[in-house]
Amino acid sequence: MVYCSGQEAEGETHEHTILLATWDGRAVHVHNFAGTTSIDVHHAHRYAGKTAPAISGRPHTHRYVTITSVDDGHQHKIEGVTGPVVPLPGGGHYHLFHGVTTVNGRTPHRHTYSGRTGGEV
Repeated sequence: MVYCSGQEAEGETHEHTILLATWDGRAVHVHNFAGTTSIDVHHAHRYAGKTAPAISGRPHTHRYVTITSVDDGHQHKIEGVTGPVVPLPGGGHYHLFHGVTTVNGRTPHRHTYSGRTGGEV
């Protein structure tokens, strides 16, 4: 989220990242995620990020988006929505995710990816 105060000099911008702790009075949380794509055209990519916030304590999913590492001279975008909550035995939960990257590279191709998020942050 970006906030501009309107007091910047012409041509300058001023921004802050705002981390939400509540939404409409309810607690929210995010998850870390990371992994490695499939091997296609003789290489794979690494990726990592945080999901978008979701309201805690109710059924939900999270949007996610990130850019892969640069391998073989290019990178790919990863974007999607996690699956529903998977409860952990001692409390908390995680989400499964999977998808296909954008097409890129000298030989145009895409990679598949899948994994599970970490616990709530």
